[in-house]
Amino acid sequence: MNAISVIHPYRWNNLWVFDDEDKDLDKEPLVAGADTLLSMLSNNAEECSLMFSGNEFPEYDYVIEKLGPGVGGGTNYLYNVTEEIIHPLWLCPALFKYFDTAPDKIYFKLILKK
Repeated sequence: MNAISVIHPYRWNNLWVFDDEDKDLDKEPLVAGADTLLSMLSNNAEECSLMFSGNEFPEYDYVIEKLGPGVGGGTNYLYNVTEEIIHPLWLCPALFKYFDTAPDKIYFKLILKK
């Protein structure tokens, strides 16, 4: 598996989704907090790219930390907006198409389309 993966989320039917033909994912929805985090960080953009890794990489912008297992085979994470405000999110089992196990931290960089 690659050290850094890239997905290209976009809005479809008012949802954030992404496709990854290599992983057999088509319109995979980002839900349960991942969608609202993406909207917040992208300033409600219509599409973007996300580089992510379980390891720190140069110029990453954000990090989410694993809280524990979630329902439906997914994993719960937290994003610290500020020291006082945290944003919970759930990453579905598609996470395991990119990682063998749910990493304790996921580092990512958001790239907005121009």
